[in-house]
Amino acid sequence: MAASDRGAADPTAGDLGALRIFAADLPFGLDPFQQQACEALALGDSVLVAAPTGAGKTVVGEFAAFLALQAGAKCFYTTPIKALSNQKYTELAEKHGEQNVGLLTGDTARNADAPVVVMTTEVLRNMLYAGSDGLRGLAYVVMDEVHYLADRFRGAVWEEVIIHLPEEVLLVSLSATVSNAEEFGEWLQTVRGATRIVVEEHRPVPLWQHVLAGRRLYDLFVEQHGDAGGRDGDDADGAPGVEPVLNRELVQLAHEESRVERRGGKARGPRPGAPRTRRVWVPSRAQVIEQLDREGLLPAITFIFSRAGCDAAVTQCLTAGLRLTTPDERARIREHAADRTADLPDADRTVLGYDTWLEGLERGIAAHHAGLLPRFKEVTEELFAAGLIKAVFATETLALGINMPARCVVLERLVKWNGEAHAEITPGEYTQLTGRAGRRGIDVEGHAVVLWQQGFDPQAVAGLASTRTYPLRSSFQPSYNMAVNLVGMVGREQARVLLESSFAQFQADRAVVGLARQVQRNLDALDGYAEAMTCEHGSIPEYTRLRRQLGDREAKLARDGSASRRAEAAQAIEKLRVGDVIRVPSGRRRGLAIVLSPGTTVPDGGRLTVLTADRQVTRLSCQDFPTPVESVGRVRVAKNFNPRSPQSRRDLASSLRMLDADDGDGRRRNRRSSGEDDEIQRLRAAIRAHPVHGCPDREDHIRWAERYEKLRRETNGLERRVETRTNSIARTFDRVCRLLEEQGYLTEGGGEPRSPGESGITDAGRLLARLYSESDLLAAECLRSGSWDGLNAAGLAAVVSTLVYESRTDDRFAPRLPGGPEVGEAMAETVRIWARLSEAEQEHRLAFLAEPDAGFAWAAHQWAAGVPLDRVLGDTMAAGDFVRWTRQLIDLLDQIAKVGEPGMRRTARKAVDGLRRGVVAY
Repeated sequence: MAASDRGAADPTAGDLGALRIFAADLPFGLDPFQQQACEALALGDSVLVAAPTGAGKTVVGEFAAFLALQAGAKCFYTTPIKALSNQKYTELAEKHGEQNVGLLTGDTARNADAPVVVMTTEVLRNMLYAGSDGLRGLAYVVMDEVHYLADRFRGAVWEEVIIHLPEEVLLVSLSATVSNAEEFGEWLQTVRGATRIVVEEHRPVPLWQHVLAGRRLYDLFVEQHGDAGGRDGDDADGAPGVEPVLNRELVQLAHEESRVERRGGKARGPRPGAPRTRRVWVPSRAQVIEQLDREGLLPAITFIFSRAGCDAAVTQCLTAGLRLTTPDERARIREHAADRTADLPDADRTVLGYDTWLEGLERGIAAHHAGLLPRFKEVTEELFAAGLIKAVFATETLALGINMPARCVVLERLVKWNGEAHAEITPGEYTQLTGRAGRRGIDVEGHAVVLWQQGFDPQAVAGLASTRTYPLRSSFQPSYNMAVNLVGMVGREQARVLLESSFAQFQADRAVVGLARQVQRNLDALDGYAEAMTCEHGSIPEYTRLRRQLGDREAKLARDGSASRRAEAAQAIEKLRVGDVIRVPSGRRRGLAIVLSPGTTVPDGGRLTVLTADRQVTRLSCQDFPTPVESVGRVRVAKNFNPRSPQSRRDLASSLRMLDADDGDGRRRNRRSSGEDDEIQRLRAAIRAHPVHGCPDREDHIRWAERYEKLRRETNGLERRVETRTNSIARTFDRVCRLLEEQGYLTEGGGEPRSPGESGITDAGRLLARLYSESDLLAAECLRSGSWDGLNAAGLAAVVSTLVYESRTDDRFAPRLPGGPEVGEAMAETVRIWARLSEAEQEHRLAFLAEPDAGFAWAAHQWAAGVPLDRVLGDTMAAGDFVRWTRQLIDLLDQIAKVGEPGMRRTARKAVDGLRRGVVAY
């Protein structure tokens, strides 16, 4: 829809007065990029804003909410994670009043009919597929952290929403800095209409890069004009042409430590004429915080890519007696923590480590990771934002969106676990993490500190800090739930069209453009080659085909006979005796040679020692003889012959001159004649009889033909690559549909697109359409087959947990399973159904369904049965993990309670009620 069309439907479009009112209420003036983006939105265009972390791009999203309230319309503010949704809800509710703002996160529904609703992206996707009444009057959708569509697990949801939103809805896409923002924006224009692309690369708070080595804080960069520096290259004085270079002191330090390692770890002091070597002292975590405090760099976030490491860091700081707060701050922290955890049962406080957590808070120290109770993480975020917490040890989850900026960010290591292996962090991840440093309106500058570790490479850190090329790549692929929803909404043919409009296909097609151009250039060149190889005597392709067949036949015979010839050559060597004269056919020792010791059998064939005509003693093997070697004469070798004596070698070598070295005898060939093969004789005759054989320019034509064939093969490969990428998403969709047809979820269509007028889905398909899970098809099959019938609420919770839980590592120990034969049989049947579906996926070249994981089954069963928290957690699971997995289990059970048979619905609701209690319900 064009901007002018939107203006007719939107009372705020085309009027910048709303922007003036909005800007007047802000505590700061709008930056140019914010002004540009808000103007575009006010004039009726969608916008894409790509800007560094902390630049203030969320102001544009807040302006969309303001416009909706002004116009009496709706605005949905979406985020990738619940924690960010909760935080954004709090901010908007404070600004616009709780009556005007709602929250929907799957497990929380608050004021859902409000004009402004904050939600996770999955919630909006589900509303679109269900045709929810809540979509009426929707004018704006804000997609915060839209670059999350690169996430390989949940990124597809973002593209589904962008594709399926009603045409009249304006989209506000907020992204971190990516190198292909223009490409992403171009795609948005194709699917959403007029979209303004606003890219801001300047950080409002300059970021300085440092390395902490021992007790000294080094600048990572030194600017080329000679001033000391360490700032991010994009911000160095704001002066064009001034590029920072790596600090030479760090390079020298790395060299010195490397010399220590080569000496076995022993450092040495300076001596005359000897280079100074030393090993860098690595401070403890408490010492790092103390040094940052002395440098005036607190509050700080230290990223440790390990939950256990974060908890251990807090313990180490407490043990060291570190205290970063004043008595007044401690009192405020105590009061706030007590107020926010007042509903926490006393029985749960001990198992949750409440006292240790509170002690850390009072000292200004905290951990932040997914293993913590969500309420604990929220309190930490609130206290940090208020300036009461000075040091937070966090995993990378804190880097995504949550508003916890710091003066300084510390990275302990540059390697993290990516879910499959330990890998170095990428430039994009480095920028996302260090982007937390520098609080706008508070700090003049931010600081990023990397800790020196053994084997530290300053050049690698410099590369991470200065790289600005991290493109956004789509992770989109059609799932089973997506397929039945699309077919049910628009029919299969239109569904294919929609999927081909995805960003994934857009990027694939962009790549195809270059390949297609190369194909066309090759085709043009082939036309020229074809003309150059034309012969008036006959067909060059026919002639070259005969020659190629002859060459192939000879090569085949050579391959077939090579093994037997090697065996013959080895046997011939073994038959030789001392004094036999042989002829070496090629190589540096080519010519006559006298056998000094006979051949012996070794793994790679026979070997023998010989004296050559140039008086050299050498060893030969069957590889030196393409055909079996024969003796061409004999000489006498004295028993006392000394191969190390030059005189002895000269005397014996002179006897070779007395042998008849007639070329005819010496060049006897024992090779098998290839002409004896009937097919080779036929092909040679055909070649001689071909009219091209007599052409005087035959070899020139042949050379052009060879070029033609080589280019043709290259072009065929390019064409296959083009075919593979073109319509790749739609072809995957076709395979999904064929599998769903076989399983009874779609009506038969032979894989061909159906007309838009036919829904094409069965009753089973309608059930699947309402199951939003990575194991959607497995859950649907288990419900259809009745495999879970007869289970009580706790048993159902245990079995369904196998579809949502995923062990954190590959080292899966045998899980503890709940008792009862009915639960065990239901689990076994669930695995059997998965195995059957997995085989079907392999047949259709799909791989969506993960194997059921029973690692959470016992805990789910116990909690649903009312067992206290301390007995459920024990020492095996972190509270935050328990709450997260339980909430995901509740989410799937909620869906089952809406689509199952009446008995299953009742059991699922009971399971949800049993699970939604205590720490899970806080």
